[in-house]
Amino acid sequence: MRRRRLSIAGLIIFAAGVVLGLAAVGGGTSSPGRNSNPRELPGNAGRHVTRADSESMLGLQNATPAPAQMGGGPLQMVPPTRSSFMASWQKVSGAIGYRLDVSTSASFDSYVNGYHDLDVGDVNGRVVTALNPGTTYYYRMRAYNATGMTSANSGVMAAMTSASAGLIINSTFDFSITSNPNAAAIEATINGAVSIYESLFSDPITIQILFRYSATAPDGTRLSASTISESDYGVYSVPWNTYINALVADASTSSDATANLSLPTTALSPNLGVSSANGRAVALNTPPTMSANGTVGSGGPYDGIVTLNSTAPVQFNRPTSATNFDAQTSTEHEIDEILGLGSHLGSSGSNLRPQDLFSWSSPAVRNLTSSGVRYFSINAGATNIINFNQNSAGDFGDWQSPPCPQANPLVQNAFSCAGQSSDITATSPEGISLDVIGYNLVNGISCMQQNSATRCYNNYSEAASVFQSSAAACLNYCNSNNAEACEWNSSSGQCYVESGASCLQGGVNGWYAGVSGVACGP
Repeated sequence: MRRRRLSIAGLIIFAAGVVLGLAAVGGGTSSPGRNSNPRELPGNAGRHVTRADSESMLGLQNATPAPAQMGGGPLQMVPPTRSSFMASWQKVSGAIGYRLDVSTSASFDSYVNGYHDLDVGDVNGRVVTALNPGTTYYYRMRAYNATGMTSANSGVMAAMTSASAGLIINSTFDFSITSNPNAAAIEATINGAVSIYESLFSDPITIQILFRYSATAPDGTRLSASTISESDYGVYSVPWNTYINALVADASTSSDATANLSLPTTALSPNLGVSSANGRAVALNTPPTMSANGTVGSGGPYDGIVTLNSTAPVQFNRPTSATNFDAQTSTEHEIDEILGLGSHLGSSGSNLRPQDLFSWSSPAVRNLTSSGVRYFSINAGATNIINFNQNSAGDFGDWQSPPCPQANPLVQNAFSCAGQSSDITATSPEGISLDVIGYNLVNGISCMQQNSATRCYNNYSEAASVFQSSAAACLNYCNSNNAEACEWNSSSGQCYVESGASCLQGGVNGWYAGVSGVACGP
């Protein structure tokens, strides 16, 4: 379905309770994804912090700067993403560093920008980023020693970026990572996290993230002893109806259809705070605006910044030892924040965040406060997927954390436990949350098709049809009539209740929303 491009009158960037500053911007630049000529708008900068649980926190109070922890396992090797691959090689005896060339030609008659004679230090691998999907790249290296002697070129090695279409997270590694003796392990862990998101979501947008391994925040302030990781990111102030209409139009899975039926019928705040990445996921005009120091302004190249605390015992391979925190889990937590998870609770503003739309205390009763029970649900509170954190020491957009060790150490738990790890999946609360705020799961269940010549069912009979004003109203009508599948035609407004055989794979011209009783492919 063709999506209308929407512009926004204002931008605000914030995090859990901390607004850090205001910068005026102007002019126009191109941004990744669907918006080739976005408007740049004024904004603020803010941040989210992930902390250790209270018991682990005691052990961190007197922490001294620690090297990147490697545990006892090997260097983590990860598959290529749509925009990166990991170049790796055997270390050479006597070498103190290596120089790397990357090209799209096996004869190296040209070079990828930034990867010609690149001094990568004394490492045995480097993640090569900002590449094109479905492209074969060639790389070679040369070793050099303390006297300045450089070896001949190594043999030519090849790698191919993923050819599948979908979400791209373009990683930039700060000097705090590339200069670290364990840079290869740090980069491999980050790329492992990125590859999970790219495998899960099909949104045709590019998200720009700067990754750091440092004892300070991007603005230079020192991280607290209890901080494991933090994220700085941008959030636009989008008029309520603008975001809700874009979210409904973006529906692509059964979870989207169910969640959209529970959306408020009247505005609960004048605007919604939507991250720049999340805005583009629903076709809004929200380019990245953040600079490497955490401020926002004209030409800011990043949607967000992830910082892993270099003074905390963070481990960059698995299994995670009992005294270390898992770096990949922390990285995924902060990526989730940049993508758009989070609550308005704890911030100075009154505007809700998209995740607040699905916050309940009981069936049909919303809870947008930090008092009492508050849980994530996509069916108007009928099913409690997971409780939100109500502890003011943690982020209110995270999950409630049980004592360590946690029986279910989810990525978005408000407090981290040493010795435990977790990843986002399509069926985890994090995957479902990102799905219903506008990201498109690759394997989302789908059965309702709008305005496509090829219906998503085979040999169905039309049991009934009735005029409905919207796709959501049609879905509600179909569910009320116990339909196995339904189709809404936006031109005629007719809603068809269907019954019959199992669904076929849908075409690309329509969007789909699941109904009860049918298991379909996307």
